[in-house]
Amino acid sequence: MKKTIDLTFPHAWEAEILPSRPLIFPKQHFVYPRDAEEVERGAMEVLVKAAQDTFLATCALGFADPAAPSGLWSCPDPRMLCAVSGGYAYLIDTTDPRSFIQVEYRPVLSVLALPEQKLLLFTGHHALTAWGVEGKAWQTVRLSWEGVTIDSIDGDQLNGTGWDLMTDRDVPFMIDLKTGERIEIPN
Repeated sequence: MKKTIDLTFPHAWEAEILPSRPLIFPKQHFVYPRDAEEVERGAMEVLVKAAQDTFLATCALGFADPAAPSGLWSCPDPRMLCAVSGGYAYLIDTTDPRSFIQVEYRPVLSVLALPEQKLLLFTGHHALTAWGVEGKAWQTVRLSWEGVTIDSIDGDQLNGTGWDLMTDRDVPFMIDLKTGERIEIPN
């Protein structure tokens, strides 16, 4: 499974995706999410070197489908690391690895760094969610019944399409990247 490494944002940590679970663990080991069953099966193992310490992050696999992304992304907050394992996205505070947030989309279908807007953008089947320096910046309304496509980004405007159940066709949408609000498209 191909793993992406996107370090667009400045970050205060180093991380390496390990090919397998190490035989000798560092002093600190964290499992994401904490209550995952059978987390070892296909989990992504990430060795993280942060300012204070080194720790192993075991990130439970969402889906073994190659369409579901896996990899590491830096975040607008330099302390945060985004680890995605088969579409399950974990935002980990590298200064306190017990503190993490799992993005609610199961699966996340894509992750896009937007440095100009200082956002990390997550695409789900129905909507978009953006994370900024202070955490969750916004989430859109439902943009599609099944499948959101990002076509372009022009300044602070995102253009995309989403499938509409009533008309059985892809419908264009525009999103204000500052607020996450849908912009009306003139006819």
